[in-house]
Amino acid sequence: MKKMLTFPKDFWWGSAWSAEQAEGRGEIEKAKTIWDHWFETEPNRFFENIGPSVTTDHIHHYKEDIQLMKRTGHNSFRLSISWSRMFPNGGQGGKNVEAIKFYKDILKELNDNGIKPFVNLFHFDMPYKLQEKGGWASREVVDAYESYATTCFEEFGGLVYKWFTFNEPLGPILGGYIEGFHYPALIDFKKGSQAAFNTILAHAKAIAAFKKFNLNSEIGVILNLSPTYPRSQNEYDKKAAEIADTFYTRSFLDPMVKGTFPEKLVSILKKYHQMPEYSDSDLKIIYSNTAQILGLNYYEPRRVKSRLTAINENSPFLPEWFFESYDMPGKKMNIYRGWEIYAKGIYDLCIDIRDNYGNITSFISENGMGVANEERFMNEDNQICDNYRINFIKDHLAYTYKAIQEGCNIKGYHLWTFIDCWSWINAYKNRYGLISLDLTTGSRTIKKSGEFFNEMSKINGFEYDTQKLV
Repeated sequence: MKKMLTFPKDFWWGSAWSAEQAEGRGEIEKAKTIWDHWFETEPNRFFENIGPSVTTDHIHHYKEDIQLMKRTGHNSFRLSISWSRMFPNGGQGGKNVEAIKFYKDILKELNDNGIKPFVNLFHFDMPYKLQEKGGWASREVVDAYESYATTCFEEFGGLVYKWFTFNEPLGPILGGYIEGFHYPALIDFKKGSQAAFNTILAHAKAIAAFKKFNLNSEIGVILNLSPTYPRSQNEYDKKAAEIADTFYTRSFLDPMVKGTFPEKLVSILKKYHQMPEYSDSDLKIIYSNTAQILGLNYYEPRRVKSRLTAINENSPFLPEWFFESYDMPGKKMNIYRGWEIYAKGIYDLCIDIRDNYGNITSFISENGMGVANEERFMNEDNQICDNYRINFIKDHLAYTYKAIQEGCNIKGYHLWTFIDCWSWINAYKNRYGLISLDLTTGSRTIKKSGEFFNEMSKINGFEYDTQKLV
């Protein structure tokens, strides 16, 4: 039976993207990022050899794009600021006056159109010169980030509704030091451990700097969080799931929200000689400067089982020493991205935050479905009829609604993404947007999901068959 699901008053309806994936290079000076460098040196890693130079060209279309936000029901929007554009001398040195004006213009345009700006400071786009100095494994880079963040608070503080230090800080650690899908694509857990610690310290230092400005806003972090499910209730499967969850979820969630590190993680890293270098003063800074608001990026669950094969301890240390991925039979899949679709995971995630993290003010900061060759679903009016995306959104929002009804402090939902944007090494292979982008002409066309999102925002909810909820 269908029921109207009405969300709380002033619920944040919107979407998100990043500077590197949407702005394009434009005429405003910008330093080379790690993505620019990687594309120059290994273009074969990028789908159809498409790099980050043009992307959605938002730098030239932001006024038009903000009008499209209004037409698709946005009352909020998350963007990121480009560190490389703000500090074009490789992320350090003098600030870029033209970049400051550009971002002020965007933020004013959003505010003038009734769209609350959510601003993220770092979204995978390390200035290449700073990566050469060690990236997040370098304390000099932590200091440079603190300076960059302080400049942003100073220049844009009064224009921003919510601030975020990092988007998915686990991503560059996994990709750069464990799994090889981000530059520098190393297999070096010890260096990754140092980079992870320094990222957490940079987060805390940015929050400490933010507090000095007494701004009428909050600052937090956006984490990619996947509930971890064991194959069975066998004690070994459950232990494997607990360790996987410690590495991939609690490793950033605990220190960034609670100010402390998981004891189990510390114990494992000490046992296998993978601990980062740090000082007592670092730990005090981390403890005293935690997130005030939390963004929850949810795409897929994590399913694991106990190891069936022995580990060669002469091989490089990796989290997978302690568990294996479990390919659950019969799961629903997004075959284009290779991800399981499991809407109840978003509910389980919200309950975890409610019960174990003080029910911190949170919102769904990313959730979405990437599909290849969407032109297959174009009607005679050249509109993409993406009913699969509408159903995906409804299913995940229905479980979000259920979590809110059970006391979870969830304030909004941001879809990934607004207009089809460039996706790191996948370029435009999969499309995620409420609005389609013609790569040849740059024209934008609202998809069926964009019309749905607008109607949902207007009435602050939608009808749904609640019998589907378990």
